Amino acid sequence: MADPLDKATSKAPATVGEGCLSRYDPDDMSPEDGTEFPGAAELWEALNPESELVSAGDGVLLQRL
Repeated sequence: MADPLDKATSKAPATVGEGCLSRYDPDDMSPEDGTEFPGAAELWEALNPESELVSAGDGVLLQRL
């Protein structure tokens, strides 16, 4: 029987830097680790119809309160 503690889990990519400068190593990341979500603005509008999103450039959207 397989080890019951050896279950499928997610694993974060390797990091570079220390302390507050720690970040994921871009060389260790793949498209599977990305955060591309082209439908984010549409989903936000569907869930929050009274809010207003403002483009901050570079594909970044900010919520105007």
